[in-house]
Amino acid sequence: MPIMIVLNKELLRISPKDAHRLEFSLNNGLTWLTRYVSRANIGEFIDLVDTGKEILATTSLGLCFSLNGGRTWLRIGKKIFS
Repeated sequence: MPIMIVLNKELLRISPKDAHRLEFSLNNGLTWLTRYVSRANIGEFIDLVDTGKEILATTSLGLCFSLNGGRTWLRIGKKIFS
């Protein structure tokens, strides 16, 4: 069973076929489109939580967040500059 949240007027889920992919639906799940495909720095999605201001995701590489409906993601605690 894919992990899914309601986000405004759409559904957002971890793809049941590929945990690196987030999908969204505007028609209550009749059809799904790709919202995001994770890169090596995010890993596989495990769980999603909508906090109201951001989406939090547990991934295989740690905790991540998105401020724009899951279109882009950043890892929490990851150094930007080394």
